[in-house]
Amino acid sequence: MPRLSRRSLLAACLAAPALVRAQEAWRPTRPVTLVVPFTPGGSTDFLARLLGQSITDALGVGVVVENRPGAGGGIASGAVAKAAPDGQTLLIAHIGTLAVNPWIYARLPYDPVQSFAPVSLLAAVHNVLAIHPSVAARSVPDLIALAKAAPGSLNYGTGGVGSAAHIATAAFEVAAGIRLQHVPYRGTGPAVSDLLAGRIQMALTGAPILLPQVRAGSLLALGVSGTRRLAALPDVPTIAEAALPGFDASQWYGLVAPAGTSAPVIDTLNAICRTTLSTPAMAARLEQEGADAMPSTPDGFAAHIASELARWGAVARAANLKAE
Repeated sequence: MPRLSRRSLLAACLAAPALVRAQEAWRPTRPVTLVVPFTPGGSTDFLARLLGQSITDALGVGVVVENRPGAGGGIASGAVAKAAPDGQTLLIAHIGTLAVNPWIYARLPYDPVQSFAPVSLLAAVHNVLAIHPSVAARSVPDLIALAKAAPGSLNYGTGGVGSAAHIATAAFEVAAGIRLQHVPYRGTGPAVSDLLAGRIQMALTGAPILLPQVRAGSLLALGVSGTRRLAALPDVPTIAEAALPGFDASQWYGLVAPAGTSAPVIDTLNAICRTTLSTPAMAARLEQEGADAMPSTPDGFAAHIASELARWGAVARAANLKAE
């Protein structure tokens, strides 16, 4: 994958007056830690490393990307919730940690609303429905028919209970009226490895980790979970147009800080996110990976979290999702 130019990102960041003013108000005193709640290789990790480079370019400090998988993102989220609210420890949060986990775990070490200060939405990552070539299906209707003929016979892998892939596939099951067998892993990378080996049959997960395998012909892409086809997979229909009108189960990601983080810190980080995500270079890079930039204000992100909590709570109840 081509790398973004550090020089172009820095120039874009420094060109924004809001960012310049925010930098005058706060600058980190040591490397910033970006905590990722899953193993390396998935969409969350991909976005963390892009954002980390932008923070380094804009503020002149190192960024450490720390992968802390477990409990559907609960371990990492709980740790950041307890961190000092000084901007030095941040979380790449996503649909699972902020909108799904509260509905499927009886107890969490954090509250999705009270424990964090929203900084900005980052991106929507479209899920791709991919199967191992040995599966006797070549379209979404084929797969649905196969699942209806033998309920529970198809195994799907995810990055864990409560992960974005878990909730997206549960929504797919509800919409299609089928029953699949969930196989949770400690990250998306291990799940895709087993899919490539044929130990599981399918996955509905973020495009970035699946696209190289689909392009190589190692996996077959049947559908995309968003409202439009991906530029990276123009011949692959959306699940909505292929079989389930109205279906939309894309992932989203955002940056949060511990609750109590000061306004200057939040403003600085928000300006970096919004400026970087608005550059043509970043938009092109995200599109190449099957994602859309979604910069927002902190208040806009807070409203999005509230809306998604209500939306996915209904899905969790309909699918009877509970942590195993």
